[in-house]
Amino acid sequence: MYDFHSIGLTPIQTLFLNVSALSLIGLALLRSERELNDQNLWAMLGLLTVFGISGRILLEPLPNIQPVTAIVLLAGIYYGGPRAFALAGTIALASNLLALGHGPWTLFQILGWGSVAITGALLSNQLLIDGKLCIGRVAVVAAVSGFIFNWIVSTSILIETDSSMLVPYLLNGLVFDLYHAAGNIAFVAWMATPLGDMMLRHRVAPTNVAVGEFASN
Repeated sequence: MYDFHSIGLTPIQTLFLNVSALSLIGLALLRSERELNDQNLWAMLGLLTVFGISGRILLEPLPNIQPVTAIVLLAGIYYGGPRAFALAGTIALASNLLALGHGPWTLFQILGWGSVAITGALLSNQLLIDGKLCIGRVAVVAAVSGFIFNWIVSTSILIETDSSMLVPYLLNGLVFDLYHAAGNIAFVAWMATPLGDMMLRHRVAPTNVAVGEFASN
């Protein structure tokens, strides 16, 4: 008997396998979305959650490159702060529990991605004009969001060390911040338009109203 499950893969082969799997999941989600009724918001958020969790786990071998930041930024633009923040928290918690490791850092990841989601909501009028995404602006915000997210997560080291270590830690991680920013730009170029069109079809409330609800709570 042949044991094909024991085949060893190189890091490049593993990456190719994971990207292929993520692409198939993305195509399946696109097909699933076409079968949803218009303004089926919660089903759309469910699809985004599945894609975000899958993307984060499958692309984990890449240094700080993942689609989650772009997804929650777009969710903030289309669905407002509360829903996008909940999406960010669900993706972070579920992916950590399932595969990546859960601990105090999860809270900081939720806060980091939640901040990106709220940023998208607050800037929605500048990033989404007449139902059309301004891809260049979204890419710039996504790149900056990569740095913001990493810096928020980096403050988790203060749980175990003093504040004098924070600046050296941030400087040491600048290369990974650049990876995250570059990855975000690539994901915006790749998926912002199709995901944006999907989200627009299931948008049930103006983003600024949702932001107001978040602030009032």
